[in-house]
Amino acid sequence: MSAVESALNSAPSTMRTFGISWPLVVALLALVGVLGSARFNSVLADPDTYWHLAAGRWILEHNALPRSDPFSYSMSGAPWTPHEWLSQVVLAVVNHSANWTGLVVLVALVFSGTLAYMTRFLLKRMEPVYALLFTALAAGMMMGHLLVRPHIFGWFLMAVWIGALVDAGEEQREPPWWTFGLMALWANLHSSFFLGLALGGGLAADAVLRFPAQLRFGAARRWAIFIGLAVLAAMITPSGWKGLLFPLEVMGMPFSLDVIQEWHSPDFHKPQVLELWLLLLLAVACLGRLRLPVLRLIVVLGLVHLSLKHQRHIAILGLITPFLLALPFAASRLSSKGRGHDVEGLDRVFEALAAPATRSATLVAASVSVLLIGVSLHLGRFEPPPDKTPARALEAANNAGAMGPVLNSYNFGGYLIYRGVPVFIDGRSDMYGDALLKRYVDAVGLSELDALPRLLADYHIGWTLLEPGTPAATLLDHLPGWRRVHADTVAVVHVRNESAAPLMRRGGEGALPLSRGN
Repeated sequence: MSAVESALNSAPSTMRTFGISWPLVVALLALVGVLGSARFNSVLADPDTYWHLAAGRWILEHNALPRSDPFSYSMSGAPWTPHEWLSQVVLAVVNHSANWTGLVVLVALVFSGTLAYMTRFLLKRMEPVYALLFTALAAGMMMGHLLVRPHIFGWFLMAVWIGALVDAGEEQREPPWWTFGLMALWANLHSSFFLGLALGGGLAADAVLRFPAQLRFGAARRWAIFIGLAVLAAMITPSGWKGLLFPLEVMGMPFSLDVIQEWHSPDFHKPQVLELWLLLLLAVACLGRLRLPVLRLIVVLGLVHLSLKHQRHIAILGLITPFLLALPFAASRLSSKGRGHDVEGLDRVFEALAAPATRSATLVAASVSVLLIGVSLHLGRFEPPPDKTPARALEAANNAGAMGPVLNSYNFGGYLIYRGVPVFIDGRSDMYGDALLKRYVDAVGLSELDALPRLLADYHIGWTLLEPGTPAATLLDHLPGWRRVHADTVAVVHVRNESAAPLMRRGGEGALPLSRGN
């Protein structure tokens, strides 16, 4: 046990807690919070959820991974491998077994488990009130990206990976070998494993510097071997060593990063938990309450940079930094105020709940969770928000006899794939590439007068499914040979005047099978 942990545990509480602990409380609150509010937030609102489900369903139906694109006509036959195939299979299985409610439950369980693990890690190093504050800030920063997508699995694995390496470094011991299996699993679930490897290198260097000078060479050798083997473990995927290049390929697509919303910088004109996090960290630093080792400071600054550049990284910043700040923050407070002083002044309820939960309390909490999940599954009240799903527009296109390839809005690609309709574009920007995405953006945005007519002609577009307010939708109202057949608050549909034949069921290009997916 470290000096900090000894200090924190120096004043045991006699208050009865019935075996309950803060991690248990945090997990239950997170579970109840997600299940209670999922109907009103964005858990099921991301359009990419649909194509992830379709990819998992395709893998299960064919008992293989696709090596070329099976979902679009604009890139039909182009090389494509679902790098997050295992997550997609899990999501498809859960969706098939328990519909949309099952997916919400899955997200809630992973989210609550991640926060519970973080809370237990922090309680080993700091007073409960600060551990809960760090966890609450992390939860707030993660909520903005709490979606039914593969990165959810990456969150939990990243927390365990970072926690295990930080533990090993702070205790001056070798990293646990079971983390190789964790890395191999992570590499098949989500591409954030690459960030895990990069952070692992930084934490390895930080761990080596903690050793006395005469022991650093041996420690450096052991940690270097560990990181090397972790890289090899990350190659145990269908993509092999090429999987390591996937994140670099995505970051090498400047146009896609500029136009895709989740890669934009955060908008500070709106309330942002990130702003609160930055202000609190700045205040603590200015008060002299936090002194980070140089390597940890570099990592934190790098994560702040990523979060200010791309809003999707805010969740990663909130998730990782508590593990890096915990011990320096606790040590600074103890050294400045006297060992154990803050603990003795805390409310005894907070202190008592810092102890690990008993088996009976854990069993009761698990029973409550199962009951809550069972009720949610029975009610089955979760569905993707109708204001994000162009279901009525698709039905209208079918009734109007739309035929041939469709020009669809970027956000509608996932839903069309889920319904079995070959798309022009969807959320797999890594496969489409900057060139096609730019041509699409130029056409629907009318950046050039003839961009849309040329694209319609080149791809033999027979109908369009676009978001209201899209410049292309307005122009189609005036283009010869096109007529508007549907418009609502979600989507606008235009068809060619000559497209009068009834829609085919599955089998022909542009066919719209209307059977509802799982």
